[in-house]
Amino acid sequence: MGIKEDVYFEGPPHVGDLILNLLLGLTVICLPLTVGAIVRSLWLRYRITNRRVTVTGGWLGRDRSDVVYSQITNVVSVSRGIGLWGDMVVTLKNGSKLELRAVPRFREVAAYIQEQAGLNAKVPAAV
Repeated sequence: MGIKEDVYFEGPPHVGDLILNLLLGLTVICLPLTVGAIVRSLWLRYRITNRRVTVTGGWLGRDRSDVVYSQITNVVSVSRGIGLWGDMVVTLKNGSKLELRAVPRFREVAAYIQEQAGLNAKVPAAV
């Protein structure tokens, strides 16, 4: 029997990201943003547990990235949608980066990831 994982957050990107981009899609210039938001809402899923950060996405949700907390060196978050959701970049020890877009409760999630990774500093937020 394996070690039990406690799920802190699991779900799709914030629905506000989709709604905002659908409204922006009424202008022809913002159609690429609208398509991106639709694809994210259909196939992108986040799962944050006490052991790892998992991002499932790609075409039909076939790509999966798992990151254990011991590999995380930094978490940076940016507020979007008047602060209702945000984007995060998780930097790993090997220099690669994992991007999480339109995360609901992003401040709490970023703080949780930093706490689990043993990074005691406050979560840097780009404004």
